[in-house]
Amino acid sequence: MTTTPSPEYDEEEDLIDEMASCYADPLRHVLISYPWGHGQLKGRDGPDQWQREFLTELGEEVKKRKFNGVDAVAPIQFSTASGHGIGKSCLSSWIIRWIADTRPHSVGTVTSNTATQLRSKLFAELAKWHNMGLTKHWYQLNAGSGGSLNMYHVDHPKTWRVDGQTCQEHNSEAFAGQHRAESTSYFLFDEASAVPSNIFLVRAGGLTDGEPMTFDFGNPTRNTGMFHANMVGKYRNRYNKRFIDSRTVEITNKEYLQTMIDDFGIDSDMVKVRVLGQFPSASTHQFISTDDVDEAMHRELIPAEYNFAPTIIGVDPAWTGDDDFVIMLRQGNNSKLLGFYSRNDNDVQMAGLIAQFEDDYKADAVFIDGGFGTGIVSIGHTMGRLDWQIVWFSEKSMDQGCANKRAEMWEQVRLWLKQGGALEQDDIMHADLTGVELVPRLDGKKLLESKEHMKDRGLASPNRADALALTFAFPVMSKKVAYNPKVVEQTVSDYDPMA
Repeated sequence: MTTTPSPEYDEEEDLIDEMASCYADPLRHVLISYPWGHGQLKGRDGPDQWQREFLTELGEEVKKRKFNGVDAVAPIQFSTASGHGIGKSCLSSWIIRWIADTRPHSVGTVTSNTATQLRSKLFAELAKWHNMGLTKHWYQLNAGSGGSLNMYHVDHPKTWRVDGQTCQEHNSEAFAGQHRAESTSYFLFDEASAVPSNIFLVRAGGLTDGEPMTFDFGNPTRNTGMFHANMVGKYRNRYNKRFIDSRTVEITNKEYLQTMIDDFGIDSDMVKVRVLGQFPSASTHQFISTDDVDEAMHRELIPAEYNFAPTIIGVDPAWTGDDDFVIMLRQGNNSKLLGFYSRNDNDVQMAGLIAQFEDDYKADAVFIDGGFGTGIVSIGHTMGRLDWQIVWFSEKSMDQGCANKRAEMWEQVRLWLKQGGALEQDDIMHADLTGVELVPRLDGKKLLESKEHMKDRGLASPNRADALALTFAFPVMSKKVAYNPKVVEQTVSDYDPMA
């Protein structure tokens, strides 16, 4: 005698199979999980276009990796910068529920800057979609009652769950030790511009096994930090990135957005961040403005505009294995990247390379950062390159408004850009020049943050920009006029540091 399963059992099995079929199709999961066109969703037939594109791309990334539950795959990492009101919290809720429904024993951490933000925005939105979802009965959702912010499977509360955590620096240990070798470990960062860099770095430790995923959303409020680095800086190639203009999203208030544009202007930082989903031209402490760098990279000069000026080579040797050894050339308002190389401890080889560039371009001066350049300069001197000069970034500045030599040289770069300096199109140089911030001082003197501090913020060491800055180290007279006393007199008396 056989037992006929109850209708409830059949329905549950069908539901499980239906969710499993969405393993690599998050868009389908969203379309079948909620009552589109009815109740709270009356008049809506599904996600907005940008959300559909996001979910489709996410599914393609899953298919590409072919996770088998045993062998670890490369992390799936999405980063989205946007204006206001585009439905980020809504999409975040769908992602959380898709992972939970399709990946048994997945574990996630979601974060925002404050507990209030987590509770009132992200978990409030998650609760809304949870209550409408087909699989509501699978989970217990705590959206702030008693201080708890989590969702877990009712039968596996410890191993199949997602937790909300604030992203304060002292709370970084909450993001450590999250692994799921047989499933998915994931992190979702809301208002990612405000998340401290050390939390991003701790998060990276949870991406080493299983099928790991990260999702970062936020208004691009800062030109610093890991969110900026992941979108346009050092780590940009590791992420699937989107910049969403609020005006292109169906659900946004177009009248309000236009009012912001009318009040502040389309090119204002307010509109760039809150409407266009772009990083601002300058953060509070940003030393060189993005606009100045953009203009310099679109500036084209003819040789007659600079070939009369001294030719100067700046060399920034690599400090660590992650840094590049960079050689820059500047002649008047023109600049050129001569070469960049992985860290090389062979001082003889690098000295020979610099000497070759000096000869090829008939350089009038070679300035080398003293940090790791002393050996190179010594070898250069044995080669007869007696004019090669060490520059110490920490030495006293000739400019009373600057705290050290590095600040002085960067100040010259800043003025040079404003007064007509031309740069090659170079994303790395762009990030280098715009990433450096001023360090506030009581005496008001300009001081730039160190390379080490930039790395702590998730930014690369600005080796290319430092090499350019070195070309402003000291006054230089062209060797082409060195033997004409009248020209020499005129050159010295009319010295212009921008030359």
